[in-house]
Amino acid sequence: MPDLSHGDDAAAVNALRSAVMRLSRRLKHQRVDESLSPTEMSVLGTLARCGSATPGELARKEHVQPPSMTRIVALLEAKGLVRLEPHPDDRRQKVVTQTERAEAMLEESRRKRNAFLATLVEELDDDEWATLRAAAPVLEKLAHI
Repeated sequence: MPDLSHGDDAAAVNALRSAVMRLSRRLKHQRVDESLSPTEMSVLGTLARCGSATPGELARKEHVQPPSMTRIVALLEAKGLVRLEPHPDDRRQKVVTQTERAEAMLEESRRKRNAFLATLVEELDDDEWATLRAAAPVLEKLAHI
């Protein structure tokens, strides 16, 4: 286990945090629909990855309070990006499902962000690209811990 309290390991954690945050900010600017907030885009991305969910499940996955998720879902529904359907087992609840319009928008957003990253990657040498490719699964793991 690395010693993250000082030295090279602490410096590496600091550099990783800083780089991930800067890259994330740059990617957020590569948006297809400027009318959606980053949180709304994140909810749509969660629905795309995980499938339909109740507002409570979405709130847990997105780390927001249930009342906030209720507002977000209402905004997305008003924009025609999600629909609410009755829960199959609990009539008191609703299930949030993304619409075809949301799927198309997310696909276009992924395409645009991937193209942006591809232009950045072109600046790397072969060794840097190999290192980044090898690190991608580890970064993916960190994102879901």
